[in-house]
Amino acid sequence: MDILNQLKNMKEVFWINPNYKSFHEVVETLPVKLEDVIDAKERLERFAPFIEKAFPEVRGGIIESPISSIPRLKTWMEEEMEMRIPGSFLLKRDDLLSIAGSIKARGGIYEVLKHAEKLAMDNGILSMEDDYSILCEDRFKEFFKDYTIQVGSTGNLGLSIGTISAKIGFKVIVHMSSDAKEWKKDLLRSKGVEVIEYPDDYSKAVEEGRKNSDMDPNSHFVDDENSKDLFLGYAVGGLRLKDQLDHMGIVIDEKHPLVVYLPCGVGGGPGGVAFGLKLTYGDNVHCYFAEPTHSPCMMLGMVTGKHEEISVEDIGLDNKTEADGLAVGRPSGFVGRLMDSLLSGAFTIEDSKLYYYLKGLYNEEGIFIEPSSLAGFNGPIFTNILYKDKHPYQMMWATGGSLVPKGEREKFLTR
Repeated sequence: MDILNQLKNMKEVFWINPNYKSFHEVVETLPVKLEDVIDAKERLERFAPFIEKAFPEVRGGIIESPISSIPRLKTWMEEEMEMRIPGSFLLKRDDLLSIAGSIKARGGIYEVLKHAEKLAMDNGILSMEDDYSILCEDRFKEFFKDYTIQVGSTGNLGLSIGTISAKIGFKVIVHMSSDAKEWKKDLLRSKGVEVIEYPDDYSKAVEEGRKNSDMDPNSHFVDDENSKDLFLGYAVGGLRLKDQLDHMGIVIDEKHPLVVYLPCGVGGGPGGVAFGLKLTYGDNVHCYFAEPTHSPCMMLGMVTGKHEEISVEDIGLDNKTEADGLAVGRPSGFVGRLMDSLLSGAFTIEDSKLYYYLKGLYNEEGIFIEPSSLAGFNGPIFTNILYKDKHPYQMMWATGGSLVPKGEREKFLTR
């Protein structure tokens, strides 16, 4: 059965990208450059004094997450699957990212900060030489209240955009799809964010949000499907990873490759992180996207070459999944085309496995992450044969979970 038929039949499938090339062959042809990512990294550093003052829990004002070693989970998986899995297991804890509690703190917060900086500089009230902590002053809030930020979201991007925008002083409107969890909507409203709900899926929320924003010259729409700024914010995370691994004494080379499994919805978060990692480690990092069997939009777009011109509904899928952050029917064409020669592959996971791995991780390591974060945990099973002669560092990228209310956690763990 070919890949397309397997996707149509909601089978768990592993796809190795036939268009993959050595990074050095393609880097000069890509629409995003190392200088763009460095510029984003420096902008986030300029904003660090503001972040630290506005969110005192962010020490030093740099929003970054730790890396956990999870050897007990590896032993458990080997016993459960009755197979040997090569290398060491690591978990990148974006579930612990400050402010938004998810990977969306990277791209979402970055794009809002960049927009705020441009507005303030264009109006002569901020310069690059200033200490950006002055942005906490009432005069800036008074200035920003005449401007609106809008975004379409299944949940976590809306949380990151809403939280940072409200703190700066923007008016914020988050257009939420039917997949968004109720507690995420409630949390946003508690921060003074206007939430507009739609009975349709993510694509409709984005479409309506874009239309709404286009009618207001003072409104900025954060376009999860096409935004280069979102992508760059995520890519900074890939650049920063090297310092963390160096600090842990982990050296990445040909015999000890970094294999990274990234949960994927529309593609901006995993695509940006993967790009930052490729800039850092080149051919010694191998990135795989993980998607639910009900919503494999990025794999579908890349396998067919149609990218944003095809949706999962076109092949008869319902786009309904427990992995709310991954419930996306149509992928980002910008990301799909950019990753065409950089992504090592992709795979799908059944919803029931999300809870299986969630409980395994919680029981073995005492770590809770939200269901969509577990999509990548099928990765080492699929790639097992590819790295059996090496010592890979197998990194699952946790995308969210620390803000999940206690009651919701208990429901997930008893599923």
